[in-house]
Amino acid sequence: MKTSKGIKTKRVVFSLLAPHANHVSVAGDFNGWDTATHAMEKDKAGVWRLSVNLAPGSYQYRFFVDGEWQSDPQSTECVPNPFGTLNCVRQVG
Repeated sequence: MKTSKGIKTKRVVFSLLAPHANHVSVAGDFNGWDTATHAMEKDKAGVWRLSVNLAPGSYQYRFFVDGEWQSDPQSTECVPNPFGTLNCVRQVG
């Protein structure tokens, strides 16, 4: 897929096992850390998923689960944030 500026994007799937959660979204520097714009959908197994098209680069993100920030347990790379916790990092090739 290409953006309006001709930059090739790649589909990135974010997922989180949270069977008891009522609302999960993903927020990061790709959406201005807006917890309302990227709501995820839960499947019957309790896994929340969302596909996002992103240009190549490095992206910091976290999950917002029922009003609380949560790190991605599947993330292998994290960096400190100004709030004393860690942001997960997703590399898009």
